[in-house]
Amino acid sequence: MAAVSTCCTHHLLPLLLLAAIVATTTTNHAAAAATLNITNLCPFTVWPAAVPVGGGRRLDPGTSWALDVPAGAAPGRVWARTGCTFDATGANGTCLTGDCGGALSCTGYGEPPQTLAEFSLGQADGQDLFDISLVDGFNVPMDFLPAPPPDQSPPCSKGPRCPANVTAQCPGELRAHGGCNSACRVFKQDKYCCTGNGTNTCEPTTYSLPFVRMCPDAYSYSRNDASSPGFTCPSGTNYQIIFCPPIDLTSSSPASIAVAANNRQGKKVIAGIIIASVIGSTSVLTMVMAYTSIKRRTRRRREIREEEQELEEITLQGMPRRFTFQQLQEATDQFRDKLGEGGFGSVFLGQIGDERVAVKRLDRNGQGMREFLAEVQTIGSIHHINLVRLIGFCAEKSQRLLVYEHMPKGSLDRWIYHQQGAAIFPSVPPLDWQTRYKIITQVAKGLSYLHEECTKRIAHLDVKPQNILLDDKFNAKLSDFGLCKLIDRDKSQIDCKRRPQMSEVVKALEGTISIETNIVHDFVAVNPPQFYNLPTTLSEKKQQPT
Repeated sequence: MAAVSTCCTHHLLPLLLLAAIVATTTTNHAAAAATLNITNLCPFTVWPAAVPVGGGRRLDPGTSWALDVPAGAAPGRVWARTGCTFDATGANGTCLTGDCGGALSCTGYGEPPQTLAEFSLGQADGQDLFDISLVDGFNVPMDFLPAPPPDQSPPCSKGPRCPANVTAQCPGELRAHGGCNSACRVFKQDKYCCTGNGTNTCEPTTYSLPFVRMCPDAYSYSRNDASSPGFTCPSGTNYQIIFCPPIDLTSSSPASIAVAANNRQGKKVIAGIIIASVIGSTSVLTMVMAYTSIKRRTRRRREIREEEQELEEITLQGMPRRFTFQQLQEATDQFRDKLGEGGFGSVFLGQIGDERVAVKRLDRNGQGMREFLAEVQTIGSIHHINLVRLIGFCAEKSQRLLVYEHMPKGSLDRWIYHQQGAAIFPSVPPLDWQTRYKIITQVAKGLSYLHEECTKRIAHLDVKPQNILLDDKFNAKLSDFGLCKLIDRDKSQIDCKRRPQMSEVVKALEGTISIETNIVHDFVAVNPPQFYNLPTTLSEKKQQPT
């Protein structure tokens, strides 16, 4: 119903479309006036703006603004401006989000990102049309609900709600000060703005998923609004617009009345089942089985909610970027290009924005959410030039994935005897002795950092050529270092079935190193002996690389 989005695209909002259709197919009725009761439940001051009537004003936490919309008013919108400062007159200033040219009383639309309440009151068929739109981005949570008259039934079923904080899950590319931009505004491409030849078949993208998932009642991307009817109520209904509403809103939502009625009806059905079950043992057995099944599903739903709560709590403490499973499916083209397979899972090539990544899909091992997040938090906090960098993760139901930086030359095992490496990079010669010496030294540096410089010592336990990755200049980085064994600093022994196999790397290289390798041996030897098994014969092997 809003005019033109302030994004780079020109899209038609649904309320204008419906208003035009209704106006040509029905007879005119008298439009009724309405009151919009705008309430700020945010812990900070907002400056709501309303056009074409109302302008704008300051609204401190816990205060309200009763805005009377006259009958026959043009379609309008209400939004919250945040982070505003005004001059001594209080009429001119700037806002961090939703700014409308620096004026306190707005006459035009605000600057994205902004959460919009859109309305068109008193349509020709005697209906009001209203919605919440995130097409111009998001800055504050919002509810837009019909206000039932005192001691009367609600005039209509419900209204749109968006109580979630979308900014907390905003993709990094869309983040803005005080909010979350739309992909159209940031990238200005047809597939995000729904322009060009694909306008009629425009679909949601990876960047619109956080909006769709967290605020399903709202319009979340261009063309999503043009294909949906929005919400309707009889003309003359009053409405409440709430900034930062509580997650569980039961006192003023008309939908809660319907839920209560359904609950009463459900209790009657259960009572009837209980009475009927007394008739025979078969009915009793059926009821017990049904009860057990419901309890199992309820327990599983509770566990999923608890896992999500744990994920949200830990995410706030500086975890790496969180991806959805669908985002990683798109990034890897449905896990099409497999780079390799190891003891913990398979690795696939992916593309996120302009960056190539390696996505490791972990095997299902029964690990709980909290244990997995603890390991992710540990890995994400480790930064060393000879350790592969963790970019992000996915923990969604049973799916566990890790997103690492991509190492273009692959793993060391490809290059030890040069056959595989030469097949992929025919112009690159075999590894000379300086490169091999550099690789073994860099691996030792990475292991030394894990053992001696981390808050918890990390024993790799699976050092082998397949877990040593190479960049364009054959610099070595150790991978799979955080999924093995964490050791308290005061412990000096490891209880494990598989001993670390640093010797596998050395044995692979020892026959081709042509210099005295005592230096490497000494460098690695400063670490606790239980972590390595370096062959003492390494320094005696002197052969030219083949």
